[in-house]
Amino acid sequence: MAKKAVEKEKTVNKINTVTTKSGKNGYALPFSKEEIIADYRIASQSRLASILGRREVLTGKAKFGIFGDGKEVAQLAMAKAFQYGDWRAGYYRDQTFMFATGTSDLQKFFAQLYAHADPTADPASAGRMMNAHFSTRSLHADGSFRDLMRLKNSSPDFSPTAAHMPRLVGLGYASKLYRENSALHDMAQFSDHGNEVAFGTIGNASTSEGLFFEAVNAAGVLKIPMVISVWDDEYGISVPAEYQTTKKSISKVLAGFEAQPGEDGYLFYVVKGWDYHALCDAYLTGVPKVRETHTPALYHITEMTQPQGHSTSGSQERYKSKERLAWEADYDCNRKMREWMIANHVITESALDQLEKEDKEVVDEAKRRAFEAFLNPIKNDIAYVGPILGELSSQCSLGDEVGEIKKELESADEPLNRDVVSGVRKALRLANIEQAPAKERLNQWLKARLEQAEDEYASCLYSGSPEAAMKVPEVKPVYSEKSQEMNGSQIMVNCFDAAFSRDPRIFAIGEDIGKIGDVNKGMDGLQEKFGEIRITDTGIREATILGQGLGAAMRGLKPIVEIQYLDYLLFALETMSDDLATLRWRTKGAQKAPVIVRTRGHRLEGVWHSGSPMGMIINAIRGMYVLVPRNMVQAAGFYNTMLRSDDPALIIEVLNGYRLKEKLPDNIGEFTLPLGVPEILKEGSDVTLVTYGACCRIATDAMKELERFGISVELIDVQSLLPFDTRGIIGQSLAKTNRIAFLDEDVPGGATGFMMNEVLEKQGGYKLLDSAPITITSKAHRPAYGSDGDYFSKPNTDDVFNAIYAMMSEAEPRRFLEFL
Repeated sequence: MAKKAVEKEKTVNKINTVTTKSGKNGYALPFSKEEIIADYRIASQSRLASILGRREVLTGKAKFGIFGDGKEVAQLAMAKAFQYGDWRAGYYRDQTFMFATGTSDLQKFFAQLYAHADPTADPASAGRMMNAHFSTRSLHADGSFRDLMRLKNSSPDFSPTAAHMPRLVGLGYASKLYRENSALHDMAQFSDHGNEVAFGTIGNASTSEGLFFEAVNAAGVLKIPMVISVWDDEYGISVPAEYQTTKKSISKVLAGFEAQPGEDGYLFYVVKGWDYHALCDAYLTGVPKVRETHTPALYHITEMTQPQGHSTSGSQERYKSKERLAWEADYDCNRKMREWMIANHVITESALDQLEKEDKEVVDEAKRRAFEAFLNPIKNDIAYVGPILGELSSQCSLGDEVGEIKKELESADEPLNRDVVSGVRKALRLANIEQAPAKERLNQWLKARLEQAEDEYASCLYSGSPEAAMKVPEVKPVYSEKSQEMNGSQIMVNCFDAAFSRDPRIFAIGEDIGKIGDVNKGMDGLQEKFGEIRITDTGIREATILGQGLGAAMRGLKPIVEIQYLDYLLFALETMSDDLATLRWRTKGAQKAPVIVRTRGHRLEGVWHSGSPMGMIINAIRGMYVLVPRNMVQAAGFYNTMLRSDDPALIIEVLNGYRLKEKLPDNIGEFTLPLGVPEILKEGSDVTLVTYGACCRIATDAMKELERFGISVELIDVQSLLPFDTRGIIGQSLAKTNRIAFLDEDVPGGATGFMMNEVLEKQGGYKLLDSAPITITSKAHRPAYGSDGDYFSKPNTDDVFNAIYAMMSEAEPRRFLEFL
């Protein structure tokens, strides 16, 4: 669709044209007085909730508070343009928007403030995220998608500044895919032919983050329906705008992105945050253009205030002048809207006074109900365990101390769940050696309560739905006389060809994957076959490549996002760790994003093309699966598994395996590889050697040398690090050999330390050891360039031989003479 030049929204102060006392020079709003009054009451109640919420924190009922006061009126206006099927990716100042769209309410707001771990009380996060971190519930109880077109959708907030911006790009990109890929047009529960808008909000100071600039650029290149609203109160906590932004104005900084005649770009709107009429006009004028033309828009909302300061952890009086604070009081958006309504005869001052009095009662009542709902289950637990503690106090020698625990619990005005559980645990310790009948009842209660806590706080890290990756049935590869031998890269081409043919929801994005079929030819020729909308080249922007897939996956699609090399995963690690990996957990199963992150790594040449930071990765992205196939057939099996699942995963292909010959399974598009199941590549009796990926070939070569010296090694490929050996196969091997070595290319203490913990501690393998366990790793420094650099930086065949021979020499010095 041809783009029309868009006239820039003028920054003239429009309030004077509509606030004359007579109203003669005013102009009509497109909605009634009743709607304006209803809007104001939402703003009024939201402000009162912020004030009362802060008080709840300062009096100790809540742990921490961060609120949206001063941002109310702009959010009322934005809410008017927000439709069913649209998506929000915002930050923790958007409570008024959530109230105005009906996606949250006052009682839910306070429930989250109290960290109520019940999804019916806090549907956004079930107490897992701090207050003002909003979300809607996209999934049914069984993990399947609801009809997202019948919902006003919000992706889940999180605290790192600007970190939601990559996901915002993906939420907008999904609309482009749904519009331009005709094979998706019947997916009516996810899109109306791409007519949905992704709304993003961000504070002015957070626009200094690189993720913001990367997302702005990506959306402009992609031409997606994305609206960014910058709430600008001229501060970032205590740091004023002159330290944050060039020219103290993000819209001036980004002026080059504005659409010009004959050019693509952004629609620009700069509006004052207290000007209700101008704000409504800007959003109701601009957002329909975004929706129709897929032209992104930037709304720079200036002259906002923050009446209570940044959060409950500090006071703005420490860093704002008296003049600034006086200005903020005069230009408070709620106050200005109130004045405007009175001046334009929307409502009288006395009527507003009465409504505001009623609003306070409404907010007080919502707070009371929320706290009562939070407190009642705890008091019920105390009512149950109290009498049992009383019985126990009369049955044990330390009964006075047990009685004191009972007294403290029953006298507490505002107890927490931890107080009850900790009190019961302490009482059971005090009665540990006693023959007290009450102990069994307390133990039964405690066991049940801890199981409940496991569900409340630890559940939903991974999928439990029928589509969970761990539930995908194993289908073994089938080979016949017709099975061709080919390069590993062609194995991948055949795998992806079958996947794209099977499921129109699957798409792939990344640097160089389209026209040239990726740098290692794993998608060679597939863009020509399936089209650019399915297999798409991107710019060099790893975080938003991942975000592009993340947001699209939240809207029902199945992305494969490529990070070209494992070393470059660091650019996307924040998005993977804070957003994708925690998405299902922090919403307690309310949202999901089955993204497959494809990369390649381990050995090549040079500092930044041969890294293997696996320990860092597996400890940063719990909530994703980490799969480390040793060859391309194994990789294909993992892709087939994950593409049938609703879990996210990182799949790391072996970088130097694309030219190695492998046999193509006859069922290349159907066979699946189970997660968490190691494979014994060669049986042995003296030492168990555990490794993965490219190190499997190094280990195989070392074993041949060890065999010449009479040492029998059992070689195990773990295949996946997360999950790790769910069937205890390594522990069973250790029971046979009683010696174990862990090999990989990570730094000392990295993934080998993780594997050792899994086997020796979790599987109880320490009991089976006849020799000290060892790890064979890379050096602590980055791998140096060249073949010599590789040899002296990373474990090689000689290192593996020497380490295992030394282990056997210590155990049997007469048989294995020390010569190393």
